[in-house]
Amino acid sequence: MTSERSKRVARAERAGGAARERGRRGVRRGEAPRNEIDAYIAKAQPFARPILERIRRAVHTACPDVNETLKWSMPAFEYKGPLVGMAAFKAHCALAFWKSSLMKTIPKDRGVDAMGEFGRLESLDDTPTEAQLVKMIKEAAALNDAGVKVQREQKAPKKPLKAPSYMLAAIKKNKKAHATFEGFSPSAQREYIEWVTEAKTDATRDKRLETAVQWMSEGKIRNWKYVR
Repeated sequence: MTSERSKRVARAERAGGAARERGRRGVRRGEAPRNEIDAYIAKAQPFARPILERIRRAVHTACPDVNETLKWSMPAFEYKGPLVGMAAFKAHCALAFWKSSLMKTIPKDRGVDAMGEFGRLESLDDTPTEAQLVKMIKEAAALNDAGVKVQREQKAPKKPLKAPSYMLAAIKKNKKAHATFEGFSPSAQREYIEWVTEAKTDATRDKRLETAVQWMSEGKIRNWKYVR
């Protein structure tokens, strides 16, 4: 009896300790442990860390009940649904609001040269101030509080795009690249085909084709740089 009671006490103590640890970290059920987000920021390039930390701090200031998680291996913040996400790449960061099309606090002259609504964030100077971020996040949270939905336009699936003969000939010269290309979905093939064929000059086209063959020989999709 004494031994069984000791086991029950030990199990209760372990459970209580785990609960206290979750509380200390601020982790809710179904939420990514804070140390995963900490690790993501720590592994980012030095220029990216203060940008990510500013965004994260603003999110928690504006919406204390936010949940942290990882989506597509990138930090995301949820409050009654998706709220905002951030990402770090080799030379820039990105910030994206789930309901940006409905928001009035997002600047109209934002960049379009990277994923998200703010273009390439390469320094704190490129990044909205913490006060500006707080204002945006509060608006995004209010939209979720109100249950406002974004009306997504239903687009007809694109037809498969055939690669031009010169492109196929170059790909077939590299067995690994050819195998990768043949194994791609129609949409993944299209990304490479459009990238190569939409080049403005022959020199650019040839350079893109050379790069495409190299990337495909390594098993990479066209936008592999944006996949962490």
